[in-house]
Amino acid sequence: MIVIQGSVRISPDKMDQVREAARAMIAATRAEDGCIAYTFAEDVLEPGLIHIIERWRDQAAITAHGKTPHMAAFGAALAAIKPHGLKVCAYDAAEERVLMGG
Repeated sequence: MIVIQGSVRISPDKMDQVREAARAMIAATRAEDGCIAYTFAEDVLEPGLIHIIERWRDQAAITAHGKTPHMAAFGAALAAIKPHGLKVCAYDAAEERVLMGG
């Protein structure tokens, strides 16, 4: 499994635009083969900071995701919003352990 974690900072007044662009992309991505989890979340303490959390079966699924029309459309929408910062990292995960809940 590959875990992707990242963040993007945008002007808080542009959150509605991000939500609109993200809804379609997230729904389409969650239906992709190899997508285990795909979530965006706005930080509770920092308006305009969006956390990106993804889990994928393998690199081939991530590569295919990067070539989808919905990813291209979201990338164009995000570029138009002009984020202040974007950083996304991938981590290889050998196993998953539940730390709380079930």
